[in-house]
Amino acid sequence: MTTIPEESLSDQRIRALVTRAALRAARAATAPGLAPEDRMTTLMECHGIVLAAHGPSASMPFSDFRGLLIGTVAGLLPDGIAPDGLEHVSLLDDGLESAGLFDLDFEQRLVLRAVRHTDGLPGIMTDQQLVDEIDQELVYEAMKKGGKQDRYELYRSNLIRYPSGSVDDIAALALPEAARGAYREISLDSRFHDWWYPCPACRWPMRVTAAANGRKDGGHGVVRCWYAPHADLGASYGFRLPDDGSAPVLVPQRPARRRPPRELVLVPTLGDPPRALPVDDHRALARGVWRYTTVPGLIELALHDRLKERGLGVDLWPGLDLFDLRITVLGGGPGPDDGVKVDVKDYTSGMTLGQLVHSQEGDKGGAEVLVVPDHRADQVPLLQNVCAKYGMRAEAATDFAESICQKAGISWL
Repeated sequence: MTTIPEESLSDQRIRALVTRAALRAARAATAPGLAPEDRMTTLMECHGIVLAAHGPSASMPFSDFRGLLIGTVAGLLPDGIAPDGLEHVSLLDDGLESAGLFDLDFEQRLVLRAVRHTDGLPGIMTDQQLVDEIDQELVYEAMKKGGKQDRYELYRSNLIRYPSGSVDDIAALALPEAARGAYREISLDSRFHDWWYPCPACRWPMRVTAAANGRKDGGHGVVRCWYAPHADLGASYGFRLPDDGSAPVLVPQRPARRRPPRELVLVPTLGDPPRALPVDDHRALARGVWRYTTVPGLIELALHDRLKERGLGVDLWPGLDLFDLRITVLGGGPGPDDGVKVDVKDYTSGMTLGQLVHSQEGDKGGAEVLVVPDHRADQVPLLQNVCAKYGMRAEAATDFAESICQKAGISWL
């Protein structure tokens, strides 16, 4: 039986400290255009932070630290600190920081904030990490301002459905000014010269890597979603470097991961490879807002739409986001009649999500069911053990949808 290990808060903070140092080091090692002296200065600072996490008796020469950057985050942890999944997270992927590294850093910060012990460690948060947190807070506060449920639903739906777009299209969205301000220029690591590509699953800019090879074909590149499950769905493409300055044409890189029919109900249809869009006059949500509003929001909206189509009553984000969904059976049929309260979470680390549930002693908004995406189903046994302590249960999205339909006497498929 998988459970959340009993450990000291200092262990959690050390793990978070090392993860943040790893993320900052990965960015410094791969950032294009960074002056060599700035790159070295940042790497030395990150080395110092890792040494501080190891304690005064630590022995890790800078050369060893540099060598560990091509491995996993767990390689940077002190002995005796449980890796909690960090043994599976590389620092670098295709010459860029790994997407999983960003996720774990953000998730660990949320847990530490929940237990109100985020201060006191020098160098624990970079300027960019602080911006990520402020973005998320400002957006949510702006959407809730005024206390109007219908406006909140419209604002949040727009952030989910339109995480990128032209300047004019974004200006036309129904959004408070602070939320509109979370749209930024397309990042350098999502560009090929003056072009970028929206993910067909989530519409956020995909990561781009390209290399010339000196042969007649000039070289090749790879474009795939920063969110690995979308890349597994098929949002992963290759291209040949054009020799005329035109935008590359994407070709599917690998077959999409096969899903059982019951899960396809909640999976977006990708369609043809996306076409290049000009970087000028286009913007995209800040990464933290996209990852922890847009991405889980796709599951929230899919559950809302599909269950409503099947005759269930579904409310989105009741009480200005006390929880994500309230589901009721219409017409007095069998099944629940007072509403099932659901919170949807999409964390890369099931262990970290379990720690969050434990730190909040359940769901702070009163949800009864914690739902994770189907591709996180392996997290359910651990989460179920934690949730059971607080009168909740954990389920994968399709399992939950099928069970609620069965109770209502209707078919999911």
